[in-house]
Amino acid sequence: MSADEYKSQGNAAFAAKDYAAAVEFFSKAIDASAEPNHVLFSNRSAAYASLKKFNDALSDAQKTVEINPTWAKGHSRVAAAYFGLNDLDGAETAYNKALELDPANKMAKEGLESVQSLKEARAAASGPGGMPDMGLGKIFNDPNLIERLKKDPKTADLMKDPALVAKVQDIARNPQAGAQLLLSDPRLMQIMGALLGIDLNDNSPAGAAANAAASEAPAPSSAPEANETKASDKPTPSTSAPTSTTTKDADGDVPITDETPEVEDKGKALADEAKAEGNKLYKQRKFDEAIAKYNEAWELYKDVTYLNNRAAAEYEKGDYEQTIKTCQEAIEKGREVRADYKVIAKSLARIGSAYLKMEKYEEAVKNFEKSLTEHRTPDVLTKLRTTQKTIKDREAQSYVDPEKAEEARLEGKEHFTKGDWPKAVAAYTEMIKRAPEDARGYSNRAAALAKLMSFPDAIKDCDMAIKKDPNFIRAYIRKATAEIAVKDYANAIKTLEEAKEKDEKVNKGSSVREIDGLLYKAYSQRFSASNLSWWY
Repeated sequence: MSADEYKSQGNAAFAAKDYAAAVEFFSKAIDASAEPNHVLFSNRSAAYASLKKFNDALSDAQKTVEINPTWAKGHSRVAAAYFGLNDLDGAETAYNKALELDPANKMAKEGLESVQSLKEARAAASGPGGMPDMGLGKIFNDPNLIERLKKDPKTADLMKDPALVAKVQDIARNPQAGAQLLLSDPRLMQIMGALLGIDLNDNSPAGAAANAAASEAPAPSSAPEANETKASDKPTPSTSAPTSTTTKDADGDVPITDETPEVEDKGKALADEAKAEGNKLYKQRKFDEAIAKYNEAWELYKDVTYLNNRAAAEYEKGDYEQTIKTCQEAIEKGREVRADYKVIAKSLARIGSAYLKMEKYEEAVKNFEKSLTEHRTPDVLTKLRTTQKTIKDREAQSYVDPEKAEEARLEGKEHFTKGDWPKAVAAYTEMIKRAPEDARGYSNRAAALAKLMSFPDAIKDCDMAIKKDPNFIRAYIRKATAEIAVKDYANAIKTLEEAKEKDEKVNKGSSVREIDGLLYKAYSQRFSASNLSWWY
């Protein structure tokens, strides 16, 4: 399975709260990924945090920011893991970094507020000697505390553990000593959350002391990192999860996406309506009308997705110069707003496709490579390799010149006659480049290679000569001679029998005496006494 398929399974497991399975699937996705993917480490960090494995969550979160240090959400993951480990200073630093990268990040703002509030509460709630009780005296000050916890559905199962009940009673008796005890057992954090009326497993930083990292975990359809058309990394609430369908460009290029994103304001809503109309027109191949709608969407709201969609319509229309200009604008605007790397990759890939249509292959390669640097996809990688092969083939084709090939052949013959085998090989190699379809070049080079005792290479050249001209008897003879030299007698006999059959049909047996001589040699050496010595 591919990394994306494992990732989808991980998202589904996380949504079902099967966090152990989510960790397993995200781990498989990481192993299957061609290059380190910050999104996969981020998702696994969230799954680990949900399992209360905050050290593992922190390790993955740190790997996330190592891969993509400019991704605000990665720093929020680090902060959430520190929060779970009760390292409030570390959490505060990481949340500040997230806000430095994305000042409008609501999750980071709320997380930072929770961290700072808890720090203030600890500072204020200090008992004698300066030891803080973290406000536990008030929270656990209930004579019916144990019975209350046993009846609460959130804590009933926990209170079946006598050891845990004893810890709760210890905290109630000595809140100051209980502060350290509380931090040593995540179950006590869950109990405290129940007493405060806060679900520490919800999606709010206010309840994140034990599970803050999980609040940012991906849902299969609503996670920003799973959504290719987002212009920012702003989280999308599950109540407004986007739905999407895709339409590929005619040449299989990066798809346009119909999506219903979170409506941020009236301008965005109107812009999305215009984009949706543009997508319908695009599917109907009414590209001018689609472009007009995408322009309308762009004027209403500056989301680079609209520019990418407009470029797709321009591409299908055949206006490649304008496609490139639009994509360059999308990249420029996308960099300004820190758009998703996939959006930038899509723009670069379409520039590459436009240059490809214009037969500007070097420029196409350059932009395909840039696209893969942003986000590696099989489609773009295939286009890159195909374009590189096209460049190589065109260069080889432009080098073809029958007259110069003949000059190289005569030069090679002269060197061969003089016994200068290396120069003969070089000359015949030039002949092959100048006339790649001429079987004589390969056969002649095979003869020179055989003189240099390079029999395996000689056999390869003979195979190529036979492929170019299946009736070229001399190539068969030279191949068999080389096979005998390397004591591959069985294949030599097979080659010679094939040569004899073709010689009789094509040349009326003109080379039969030479072929029979080699056959006798191959048979005799194959079944010589020395080769049968194993009988004795």
